[in-house]
Amino acid sequence: MTRGHTDCHYCLQSLRGRKYALREENAYCVTCYDSLFANPCEECKQPIECDSKDLAYKGRHWHEGCFKCAKCSRSLVEKPFAAKDELLLCTECYSDEYSSKCFHCQKTIMPGSRKMEFKGSSWHESCFVCQYCRQPLGTKPLITKDNENYCVPCFEKQFAHYCYSCKKVITSGGVTYHDQPWHKECFVCAGCKTQLSGQRFISKDEYPYCVDCFSKLYAKKCAACKKPITALGGAKFVSFEERQWHGECFNCAKCSVSLVGQRFLTRQDDVLCHECGPA
Repeated sequence: MTRGHTDCHYCLQSLRGRKYALREENAYCVTCYDSLFANPCEECKQPIECDSKDLAYKGRHWHEGCFKCAKCSRSLVEKPFAAKDELLLCTECYSDEYSSKCFHCQKTIMPGSRKMEFKGSSWHESCFVCQYCRQPLGTKPLITKDNENYCVPCFEKQFAHYCYSCKKVITSGGVTYHDQPWHKECFVCAGCKTQLSGQRFISKDEYPYCVDCFSKLYAKKCAACKKPITALGGAKFVSFEERQWHGECFNCAKCSVSLVGQRFLTRQDDVLCHECGPA
């Protein structure tokens, strides 16, 4: 005991022959120190006296004997633990109550271990691997097929189709034409290069054409209205001696009655019904 610590700094009682505690270079008898500075225990609410071990976590304090799992009451002293809603839990109890299950192995992902999340499910880092090469995927780009994950190189080797036009890999979507895969953006009209995915088109010599380009390039002209005949959507047309008509245009040149499915006569470039023909 030094000369300056002969008396309690608070009650001024002599400290000779008595236990005392120091705080900011001042000496206090045990009774004064506990009443002034002892932290209350979170569990039992009693002060943690100066001769007891004070265990602290995030500004809260416990007696050594009170520092226990809130569920199974096992001591947490010098053991890993987790906190949930201000309760302290051993890792086993925390895992049973709150931890995620690995999507692959269905085992608990223990607190403190790295967890990978993808499409609403969780994996152990060691379980989140490419289905083919078994290398960890981590945060690398990946592709999912039949609920299995693949790194991009392995997916391309195993499953990817190559665009018939640009010869590059099709990783999603795409269009099939003449049993060949195409990127949507590569499936374009052979004439004007407009994208045809989801649009009406006509095939000619294994190439797709939009309706306008096909009409301009290949469609025959109606002998009556002179407009292209595309037969798009199953439209009917009539052909006679190397001439064609839209079904609605194949009418008697004199009385305009429809001749579709009827007997008719020709006079030079005209077609006539049997009543108008003799006249």
